[in-house]
Amino acid sequence: MQSPPFQLARTSAHAHRDTCCQPTEADLRTSRRRARLAELDPHLHCSIIGTCLSTGELRKLVPKFTDLDRYHASDLEIHHAAVELAIAGGAGAKALDKALDERYAGAIRRFDAARDPAALLDLWNEALKSGDIPPAYWALMSHPHATIDVRQSAFGELHMLSHLVGAANRADIRRLVALEAENQALKDKVDRQQARLVELSGERDASVRQIREQALHIDRKPDATTAQLEAEVERLREKADDAERRLALHTSRREAAEQRAQQEEDETRALRNKLGEAHALLKVVQAECAALERATLDAADQPDARRRAVEWVSGRRIVYVGGRPNSNAVLKSLVGAAGGELIVHDGGIEDRKGLLAAALPNADVVLFPVDCIDHDSMNMLKRVCERHGVEYSPLRTASVASFVEFVARLTASTQHRRVSGPPPSAFCLRHG
Repeated sequence: MQSPPFQLARTSAHAHRDTCCQPTEADLRTSRRRARLAELDPHLHCSIIGTCLSTGELRKLVPKFTDLDRYHASDLEIHHAAVELAIAGGAGAKALDKALDERYAGAIRRFDAARDPAALLDLWNEALKSGDIPPAYWALMSHPHATIDVRQSAFGELHMLSHLVGAANRADIRRLVALEAENQALKDKVDRQQARLVELSGERDASVRQIREQALHIDRKPDATTAQLEAEVERLREKADDAERRLALHTSRREAAEQRAQQEEDETRALRNKLGEAHALLKVVQAECAALERATLDAADQPDARRRAVEWVSGRRIVYVGGRPNSNAVLKSLVGAAGGELIVHDGGIEDRKGLLAAALPNADVVLFPVDCIDHDSMNMLKRVCERHGVEYSPLRTASVASFVEFVARLTASTQHRRVSGPPPSAFCLRHG
C-alpha cells in the first residue's frame, strides 16, 4: 500500500483546537504515552470504532452523550454518532478511550513490550495470523512508537480483510440452504427421539407394575423356594436397571440434539438476514444496470436518446462531490450533452474546500457517492446545504450506472407528477 486512502492532514473538526497544544507523533513517542482517539487522524476513527467496539457496547455508551434513542436508533446512526464523538473530542471521546482500554487491557500490555515500529509490526502480523485482530488493532494504533507508516500498513490490511467478507456471501447462501435442510432433519430426529422416550417411559412403568404384581403373586405361593424367588427378583431388578440406562441414554441424546438444533436455528437466522441484505443490494444494482442499459440501447437507435435518458438535468446545475476521475469525466460529458452543468469537486484532496463551499449555494442539487467521500467532506456538505436550502442526495457508488439510475428516477417522477426539482435529501447509507 503506497499511500493511504485518506488525507493525513488534520481535518477541520480539530480547527477549534490550538495547534501548539496538540502533541506530535515525536512527542508521544518521547513521553511514552499512548495516543488517545482525539489525537489520531480522524480518518482512522471509523475503522477503529467499527472494528474494536461492538454495536451493543456503542448502544450503551453513545446515547449518554447524544440525543439518540438506544432502542430505536439504527446501527448506522449509532456508529456515525460514535465517530463524530471521537472527532469532536471531549467527554464522549474519553468514554470511548476508556471502553477500548478496559476491553483490550491484555493486548495493550502485550504491545507495551515493543520499543520500535518493527517490533510493533511483528506483533500485528502475529495477530493477523491468529485472527485476533480487534485487540491488536487498538493496541497498535494507540502505541507511542506507532509511526504514520505503521498505522497506514495496519489500516490497509484491515481494509482488505473487509473485502473478503463480501466474497464469502455466496458461500454463506449455499451453506444457508444446507443448514435449513439439516435443521429440518434434526427437528424430525428430535421428534422421533421424543416419541421413543415416551414409549420407553411407558415400558418402564409397565415393567414396574409387572414386577409388583409378580412380587405379590410370589408372596401368595407357599411352596416357592427362596432361591427361585431371589433369582426372579434379581432378574427383574436387572431388567429395571437396563430400562433406566436406556432412558438416560436417550435423554442425553435428545438434549444434545435440541442444543444442536438451537445452534443451527441461530446460524440459519443470521444467514437469512445476510441473504436479505444481499437481495436488497442486488435489486439496487439491477435497477442501475437496467437504467444504464436502456440509455445505451436507446442511444444506439436514436441520436438524441442519450440526451433524453438524463432529460431531468437539462437547464440545471449539479454539484458532484467525490467520485473517480474517469467516471467523473463521463458524467460531465453526459450532463453537458443534455443541456445541464456538472460541477465536480474531489472533496478537498486536491481541490480547495473553499471552492466547494462557494459552489454549493448556486446548485440545484448536490450529489455524492458514499464509497468515495470522507466523513469530514460529508459533514461540511450537510451543513452548507441546509444553511442555503439546497437539496442533497447520496449515490450508492461512484459509477456512471448509479448516476444514470438516479437521474432516470427523477425524470420519470417529473413526467408523471409534472413537478420540477430533485427529490428530498435521503439519509446517507454510509455517513448519516
